[in-house]
Amino acid sequence: MTSVLVVEDDAHMQEMVLFVLSREGYRVRGAVNGREALAEMEKLPADLVVLDVMMPVMDGWDLCRELRRLNPELPIIMITAKHETSQKVKGFDLGADDYLVKPFDPQELVVRIKAVLRRYRIAADKRIVLGSFKLDRLQGTVSIDGANWHLPPKEFDLLYQLASYPGQIFLREQLIETVWGFDHEGDERTVDVHIKRLRERFAAYTHLFRIVTVRGLGYRLEMAGDD
Repeated sequence: MTSVLVVEDDAHMQEMVLFVLSREGYRVRGAVNGREALAEMEKLPADLVVLDVMMPVMDGWDLCRELRRLNPELPIIMITAKHETSQKVKGFDLGADDYLVKPFDPQELVVRIKAVLRRYRIAADKRIVLGSFKLDRLQGTVSIDGANWHLPPKEFDLLYQLASYPGQIFLREQLIETVWGFDHEGDERTVDVHIKRLRERFAAYTHLFRIVTVRGLGYRLEMAGDD
């Protein structure tokens, strides 16, 4: 059973989220601030953390940063009343996998949790299969409907990163660090150039997947039928 830690200082909000997730079959626990959440994670690590931004003692920003430092593979969803794009950028930059603005429908949170967990299961494998769209990291190949491509290394790594987490927004800075490394001396336009090449290369397959520009943030890969 998947365990979820909900970090929220508003008692009513925490109770509601815990109830909804418990009803969906998740094993749930609560914490009221970042420091308490870290203590809970030390006692018994959760499979996913849902955390509020504005909390006493240790806020969600600092908690997200610390959780990501302790476990780079931990799925994290942030919830907040702040809807500004700059706040979303900050959350993604600190390592959040998704960002939900209050007020929200509890079922939307459930859907997002399922999506984030699905992305992590895909990323843990060395082979991605999304319908007829397949990527093999060991072989370095892309296959679509029986046709095969051997992409230049950086193009493949970029596409693999996006396809590992379909639907997830990646900031340009995140893609630079993941694909090119922290010591890359170029700028963010490097990402844009490679995205353009991928779009041109797979222009005939937009009915299966497409790489979408998220204004002010970065890019995400969408599969056919996703919104």
